Amino acid sequence: MGYRPLFRWILTLGVLLITGSAFAYAAAPEMPELRQVGLTVLTEKRDGTCTVRWSDPYEHREREDTYHCDPDRETELKPPHFDPETGYGYDSGWVVAEGSDKGKLYVLGQDDDVYDSRIALSDRLILFGLPLLAVGLVGGNIRAAVRLSGVRPGLVDRAWRLAGAAAAVEEDRTRAVEAVREAWVPLREQRVREELGRVPVTRLRDDERRRFRTKEWENAGVRTVRDVLDAGVWELGGLPGVGRLTAEQAVAAARRTADAVGADVVVRLSAGHSDPRTIALVTALHVLVEAGPEGRDAANAAEALAARLEPLLTDAGPATGCATMLRADPEDRRRARSAVARLRHQLAEAERDGLTARFGQTSVDLLRAPSGELDALSAWTDFERRPRAYYEVLAEVTRDTGAGARHPVVG
Repeated sequence: MGYRPLFRWILTLGVLLITGSAFAYAAAPEMPELRQVGLTVLTEKRDGTCTVRWSDPYEHREREDTYHCDPDRETELKPPHFDPETGYGYDSGWVVAEGSDKGKLYVLGQDDDVYDSRIALSDRLILFGLPLLAVGLVGGNIRAAVRLSGVRPGLVDRAWRLAGAAAAVEEDRTRAVEAVREAWVPLREQRVREELGRVPVTRLRDDERRRFRTKEWENAGVRTVRDVLDAGVWELGGLPGVGRLTAEQAVAAARRTADAVGADVVVRLSAGHSDPRTIALVTALHVLVEAGPEGRDAANAAEALAARLEPLLTDAGPATGCATMLRADPEDRRRARSAVARLRHQLAEAERDGLTARFGQTSVDLLRAPSGELDALSAWTDFERRPRAYYEVLAEVTRDTGAGARHPVVG
């Protein structure tokens, strides 16, 4: 079920009612500024309804209109007693002293009914609006508090920093391993070629385990498995008595032999017979050897931790702030709260195991890349002191390539 903003609508309705109350109160007529004038009563009925004439003090002219005279005033002021000659009476009244009705007669209390009705309406609106406003505010705040119960921006931020440290260790370890493999591949290829150069071509077998007729090959200078690979199908098939099919079978057999040799080939490291490629391999290995098993374990822990944190951090996205949590739907909020609880557990375990410090130290160790002859000399000195450690690291790094350094040989 989707989120329904019930209390928001209640609050809105309450605000609208209170706003309407304010408008009704503002629309209630107010008594204008008045000025008292004398009225000549031309005619008058017993209920006080009369026709009067007065001098407009603003337009300076005589005006006539109906008016409600005071029926209880003295009889001498009523017509025709006040002025027997004209038959007129006298009364005092009020004219408006401002606005568009300036100069017009105004009967005191003439707007009382309208005023009372507007005030009554205003009171009724605010009577209904205030409770709705209170319900909307209190209920909405309670509901918002429940919805915001899982907001933990600080905890999520700590988890992101820990995930970043773990990712950095993985990246640094991967970079160091790739450096070793890049330095090792050309040395391995060289050793494979050397070994293939010692394997006579007569040892090759076709798919049915039959020997090839290699006399013409040897006469043409193709005497070893390495020579077959160097010649390739095109050149080998051009030799007398060798067709394309035979050449393809021979090259395929040479490749199988090369794979078998490559699986067991040994890359020898010797300080006395070092070349630039061997130096590059030893210096690349030096970084991983210095990091030690602790570095490898830290990288493995970082990989496992990153795998656990990634889905939790994705689910915990709404918990990074009040606004994001309020905008999330109920299911996302539920997942966010669950993810925050599991992140708290992961952070507690990481703090207990000291992973943050381990990750930082491992990154520092793995970033100590060689930068000159002095580093190369230091790597060779360390290799001569503990060669087995270098061969163990080389075997570990190259094991996944399918052609690891299986049998270390210290030269």
